[in-house]
Amino acid sequence: MTAPSDAELRAGLERALAGVGLELAGEVERRPSPYRTSFPIEELRLRLVGRGPVTLAFKQLDRDRLEPVARLAKPSFLHDPEREPEVYRALLPQAPAGPPEFFGSVLEVDRRWLFVEWVEGRELFQVGERELWEEAARWLARFHAALAPERERHRREARLLDHDAAFYRRWTERAREFAPDEKEIKWLAERHEQIVEALLALPRTVVHGEFYASNVLVASDSGHTPVGRKSDTRVAPVDWELAAVGSGLSDLAALVSGWPDGDRAAIAAAYAAEPGVPTFTGRDLDFARLQVAIQWLGWAPPEWEPPEGQRHDWLGEAVALAEELEL
Repeated sequence: MTAPSDAELRAGLERALAGVGLELAGEVERRPSPYRTSFPIEELRLRLVGRGPVTLAFKQLDRDRLEPVARLAKPSFLHDPEREPEVYRALLPQAPAGPPEFFGSVLEVDRRWLFVEWVEGRELFQVGERELWEEAARWLARFHAALAPERERHRREARLLDHDAAFYRRWTERAREFAPDEKEIKWLAERHEQIVEALLALPRTVVHGEFYASNVLVASDSGHTPVGRKSDTRVAPVDWELAAVGSGLSDLAALVSGWPDGDRAAIAAAYAAEPGVPTFTGRDLDFARLQVAIQWLGWAPPEWEPPEGQRHDWLGEAVALAEELEL
């Protein structure tokens, strides 16, 4: 599928803006986004009646808009092109401030488009200051605490995934399918039911689903990238395609992946210190980390290779965690 023409884009944008009570004024400047996701994103610069100049992110969400490599990697059973627009429309207005503002969507056959605020900031994985990672953990905790009481209503309204037993088990099944002769995966599969039981026993809330550092932008309230300061830091999670209801520790596990023990404990402590967060142990978090690793093992067929900067020994991490947990 080719990119929409300028006229098609303008017509769709006008419909989307009208749905949120806004009106386009003047021309629309469009450019490819330097921020890469699996779906195409463009940066739009325009003016709105009564509001002035704004910069928006325009994201196309139909599966046939995925690049071939991304289509191979992204499990089709997770895809719902209307989930992310509904998250922005129905769910995030009830969440703590930070995520991009919603500027409307187009939800038509073969044309699912999302328009949100363009946030100027750095992806968290580019930030070395652990204090900003802790600030992201605090935002995540406030989000989980705020959305937990009405999680089932949110699940229905925003078309959220459900991290139930079938969801967890599916990743082990896929991992075994992709590597049927891998003894360590078979070993993990034989112990996976203990992981499922542990995760299902944890409190549930609304989760981002992919709260990795690449999906979290940090900026200051003034629009500039913060340097170690917490008071004016804006945490702006993006890419809500896999938002779900499940254990909040799955998001925390994604956030702390890759950190050494001491730093991981500090980030987890920042999360745990926020009011309303259910008490959890290091063992609880390790179960969530183990499930994250198993999910990566079942993510894509063996012919897919992750980008250079995203390669990680998830099998080695999963086995090590399972042994530490004495499964």
